[in-house]
Amino acid sequence: MKRRDFTKIAGLSALAIQALPLTGSALHYRNVPAGSSKVPLGLCNHSLRGMKLKAKQLIEYAIEHRLDSVQFNTLTTFESLEEEQLAMLSKLAKANGISIYVGAGSICESSSKFSDRYGDAKALLAEGIRVAKAVESPIVGVRIGNIDDRYMDGGIKPKIEEVVKVMKSMRGPAQDSGVKFAFENHAGDMRSDELLELINETGTDICGAFYDPGNAIWAMEDPMLALEVLGKHIICSSVRDVMVWETEYGALYQWTAIGEGLMDYKYYTKFLRENCPNVPLHVETISNSQRPIPFLKPEFWDGFPDLPASGIVDFLKLVRIGSPLEIEEPPEGTDRKLFDIEHQEEELLNSLEYLREECGAGLKS
Repeated sequence: MKRRDFTKIAGLSALAIQALPLTGSALHYRNVPAGSSKVPLGLCNHSLRGMKLKAKQLIEYAIEHRLDSVQFNTLTTFESLEEEQLAMLSKLAKANGISIYVGAGSICESSSKFSDRYGDAKALLAEGIRVAKAVESPIVGVRIGNIDDRYMDGGIKPKIEEVVKVMKSMRGPAQDSGVKFAFENHAGDMRSDELLELINETGTDICGAFYDPGNAIWAMEDPMLALEVLGKHIICSSVRDVMVWETEYGALYQWTAIGEGLMDYKYYTKFLRENCPNVPLHVETISNSQRPIPFLKPEFWDGFPDLPASGIVDFLKLVRIGSPLEIEEPPEGTDRKLFDIEHQEEELLNSLEYLREECGAGLKS
């Protein structure tokens, strides 16, 4: 968006927050009955980040809590990448009816979030494929970086072209292994239409969507409409809820436990069951922190130069109905790290309970 068009957004924001009806497309999915669901239920390692659990411990946690799947965001979650150790993890998971979903992280070498720990992007993908095959993961989760990548020279488009090129170069190994690249909308780096274009350019035979509805808010999208844009291309999902509300510079959002925000997870679960069979709901709660979306500041639009005003209307409707939340602080005398660990686990367990009891998710009684 050019700076001279900023006043259009400012005016549209005021209209959306003050006058737009709540019966628009952003809210059409509300009050949809869950129906009967057999969507697998799992956890992402990042939900318990304060515990710093490794792969085997996370699988054991999933066993204890009767989960169907575990998702590891990066290869660093594994204690070892030796074949013998990977085989042991795979055997443990399979014996307890648990699937493993492997992530490799950023494959964009020009992103500040890329790590060369395993070599260049192509080497990282090769290692990701090897590990995924060893633990029978159907995917290797990959991404660009975060919203800062939209503000680097050339914006997000050169980075999309970069990752498409590297994934195409690994078409053969991906096809030979039966593993697909699951590309994530991560930390506001891409909107759903950009992700869909990336998938189609790479090839749907080797690439699908790793959809994170919590991250859709960061890119000024209604998470449920982004869900429908990506639709049957979704092959992995990490989930949490969100609250967003108006501020003097635009909006502020805070992720929450599932069932405590604005998202309709009865619909989300139903949608996955009908359109993305066997794709688990991996709970990735990241609560008790707030992030701004300063869309009323002209410089913010430097990262979204081609986004029309109409592209954020449904997001603005959510801003209108959202309510401010407060950050929870540890009681005086309480260790901060211990407080965070306990808070993270509580948010995870509350989310799992909601998805089971209210949405019918989970394969195990």
